[in-house]
Amino acid sequence: MPSTNQTTSLNSSVMENNRTELLHQIARKYVNDGLGAGDFTAIPYHENVTLRAPLNPGGSELAISGRSTLEATWWKPLPDLIAGVDLIDSFVNKDLSGVTVEFHCHIANPACTLRIMDRFVIDEDGRITGQENFFDPRDVTSPGWKD
Repeated sequence: MPSTNQTTSLNSSVMENNRTELLHQIARKYVNDGLGAGDFTAIPYHENVTLRAPLNPGGSELAISGRSTLEATWWKPLPDLIAGVDLIDSFVNKDLSGVTVEFHCHIANPACTLRIMDRFVIDEDGRITGQENFFDPRDVTSPGWKD
C-alpha cells in the first residue's frame, strides 16, 4: 500500500497531467474550432479577457478588454477573412498557467498565410483571461510589400 506521501505525489502528478492536457486542448480548440470553423463560442474566453493583437484598431500596444468587446471589434471580420488554419503545435508553461500555440492562418483576401504564435493565460476554471498574438501583419495590411 502506498504511503501518504506517495499517494499525494501520485494525485499531484495526475492533476498536473490533467491540467497540461486541458491547456493543450484549449489551444487546439481555439485554432481548429474557433478560428478554423469560425465559431467564437467555441473559444473559452473569460468575461474580462484582455487581448493584444497586431490586427486591432489600437495595435498590440492597446489591449481589447472584455469578451463582448473582443467579439464585436476583433472577432467580427475574422470568419470572412480566414480561409483555413493549420495547427503546428502547442506549448505549456512550467507553472501550468498558460499555453502558447503555433499555427498557420490562411487569409482569403488578400490571399496570404500568416505564421502565428498566440499566448494565452488560463485561469483555474479553464477560461482564457489574457491573450497576445504574435505575427507579422504586413501581408494583410500592406499586400505586395515583398515585391
